[in-house]
Amino acid sequence: MSDRTGIFAGEDPFAIARAWLAEAEPVEPNDANAIALATVDADGLPNVRMVLLKDIEPAAFVFYTNYGSAKGRELEGEGPGQGKAAFVLHWKSLRRQIRVRGLVSREEGPQADAYFASRSLKSRLGAWASQQSQPLASRGALLAEVAKITAQKGAHPPRPAFWGGFRLQPLEIEFWADGAFRLHDRFRWRRAAVDGPWAVDRLNP
Repeated sequence: MSDRTGIFAGEDPFAIARAWLAEAEPVEPNDANAIALATVDADGLPNVRMVLLKDIEPAAFVFYTNYGSAKGRELEGEGPGQGKAAFVLHWKSLRRQIRVRGLVSREEGPQADAYFASRSLKSRLGAWASQQSQPLASRGALLAEVAKITAQKGAHPPRPAFWGGFRLQPLEIEFWADGAFRLHDRFRWRRAAVDGPWAVDRLNP
């Protein structure tokens, strides 16, 4: 497209996303990789929460969580949202955002093991101790469980089977940048299948 130049230029949307994230990291005050992740429950009711995006692969976006959490159950359970998700990366410092929608699958192999091992010890122990999204009697009960897990697992806890990654392969990616007088620039990349060719459209603001 003739006017897709500057920050929108390129034939690989994942490369554009990586470039935008790299530009945001030194200027965004906190967690430039924070995404608002949207899922749908078994009744079709949407849900959204902040999650950290941990990798932009050549063909997918990767984040990690407890598979038994609300988002994990919604991604893998029955209902209209099974295997689907959407997220938005928004940077106030750059006045830009990226919106992504697509299909989700687990990442629970060596890559997940390596990421879990890279986390701080307290975070790894916390992952073992927390029954994420389940009712909790008190903070004291949670801390007691952390102490118990620490005694059991020691200084090198392995990745629990209930904790790992999700890989989102997009069917749609939209790059948005703020424009004067609210005449924003929007380019939407779409494809019919995760291995299909991209079509790019400029959208009205």
